[in-house]
Amino acid sequence: MARAGKSGGARMWPWLAWALLLVIADQFTKTLILGYYRLGDATYVTSFFNVVRAHNTGAAFSFLADAGGWQRWLFTGIAVVVAAFILWQLRQHPGQRLFAFALSSILGGAIGNVVDRLQHGYVVDFLDFHLRGWHFPAFNVADCAITVGAACLILDELLRVRRGG
Repeated sequence: MARAGKSGGARMWPWLAWALLLVIADQFTKTLILGYYRLGDATYVTSFFNVVRAHNTGAAFSFLADAGGWQRWLFTGIAVVVAAFILWQLRQHPGQRLFAFALSSILGGAIGNVVDRLQHGYVVDFLDFHLRGWHFPAFNVADCAITVGAACLILDELLRVRRGG
C-alpha cells in the first residue's frame, strides 16, 4: 500500500464532504418523518412501497432490537471504531476513487445512524418495500448509503483482483 504523503489529508476532503452530504440528507429525511408521522403511521405510495415511521433499537434487520438497551451503546461504539478506521483509510488512499467513494458512503451512513442512536435511542426507518406477501424491513437513507458503500467495496476488490494487484 502506498502512503498518502502530505497531500493525503487535503485530498480526502471531497470524500468527507460526500459523507457529510449523506449525513445531512439522512437527518433531513428523518426529521421530516419525525415531524409528520407518528410511530406506526404509513402512507401508501405504490403497490410495492410505503413511507412509514418505524423505530429500530437494534442493528440491521432489527438484530438485538429487544436486548434491553445495552445494544445502543454497543452499536454506537462499533460505529465510532469503524469511522476512525475509515478516516485512516481515506487519508491513506484518497486517490482510489471507487474505494474512497465506498468508504465515505459507509462513513456517512454510519454517522447518520449514530446521530439517531445518541439523540433518540433508536434509528428512524421509513422506506418500506413489499411485494406479494414478502416484506423487507423498513430502512433509511443512511442504510442505503451503507449498502451502496459495501457493494462498491466488493466491486473495488473484484476489480483490483482482476487487475492483478
